[in-house]
Amino acid sequence: MKTNRDPVLLTGATGFVGSNLYPVLRRAGYDVRCATRSVERARARAPERQWAHLDINDRETLEGALSGCSAAFYLVHSVGTGADYEEREARAALNFADAAARAGLERIVYLGGVKPRTEASRHLRSRLVTGALLRGGEVAAVELRASMILGQGSASWQILRDIAVRLPVMLSPSWLRNRTEPVGIDDVTVALLSALELPITTSVCYDIPGPEILSFEECIRRVARQVGSDPKIFRVPLLTPRLSSQWLRLVTSVDYNLARELVEGMRADLLARDHSFWTLIDHPDLIAFDEAVRRALLATPAPANRIEKLVGNLYREPDVAPR
Repeated sequence: MKTNRDPVLLTGATGFVGSNLYPVLRRAGYDVRCATRSVERARARAPERQWAHLDINDRETLEGALSGCSAAFYLVHSVGTGADYEEREARAALNFADAAARAGLERIVYLGGVKPRTEASRHLRSRLVTGALLRGGEVAAVELRASMILGQGSASWQILRDIAVRLPVMLSPSWLRNRTEPVGIDDVTVALLSALELPITTSVCYDIPGPEILSFEECIRRVARQVGSDPKIFRVPLLTPRLSSQWLRLVTSVDYNLARELVEGMRADLLARDHSFWTLIDHPDLIAFDEAVRRALLATPAPANRIEKLVGNLYREPDVAPR
């Protein structure tokens, strides 16, 4: 499917994936309609783009944003925004699938998360339910499932980078030996564009893993190596992801509620079922982990380190000398 004359709706256009996908779609010749809840703010930052107001729970804005579109990318989520986010994400997916059918769309492309072999965390369970609801609608949907995405703006990447850069000493509980297949954002955007053009008539689901299987601990070590750090990592038998997430308040600027949900997802291996999607779209040369990290580091500003601030405040010279 490729109908460049009809607009493609890009939800989550101001987010990490959406902002990286937009130029890829434009280079491919697509007319892109960017959806956001704050049109004026978005237009002030990117006046050259076509913006549409969209509240995923508002039928009127859904109809307006989808009107005349041939396809849509579903890149929205509510993870970490309240205790009931699973219900809200499910309701939003149903609303969108119904509105897409009424608007006569031909395709929905959704980026979700890898299904673990064991019980999924709340975050991953919600991602999987969202994908199932979109695929269960009348419009053919392509669900792509990724584990950790490497790139500036990714919350998972920012947490990984902050840990590698800011912690000279850390405890490594057993769950940090669980494995993942990190994928670079450049490969993810290739996958999303290809999913839009995939010749299908029914809904499908594919994993989009990176080229290497790494433990979360190895990911930390390899990022640290690139920034010239050598953290001392001591393995400990007992420390749950939920308890481990508490010290993220000091280490990273990522919203704590979101960080906690992402870390909870690391309690099991996050491995793809297969690599068949890359073969299907003839994209075998995936970006290696170290190269994806290099690109992300070049684009990622150094975050404020709360630990350094605390230590600095303890030893800072007083502004006014005592009398």
